[in-house]
Amino acid sequence: MPKMKSHKASRKRFRVTATGKLVRTQAGKKHLNSPKSAKRKRKLRQKVTDAGRISKKYVEIMGKV
Repeated sequence: MPKMKSHKASRKRFRVTATGKLVRTQAGKKHLNSPKSAKRKRKLRQKVTDAGRISKKYVEIMGKV
């Protein structure tokens, strides 16, 4: 059986922590920012750590298991 290739798009967007959680950037900061409040834009700058079932799937796809 051939080796499983890592998903390159996921490798570019996400990072896996030492404990196996997924770190990603928040969505919704790229455009249409003028109506958003400064507080909301500050919050969107921060990274998010995911540990749910979907994030576990992405960690497996990236070949970090």
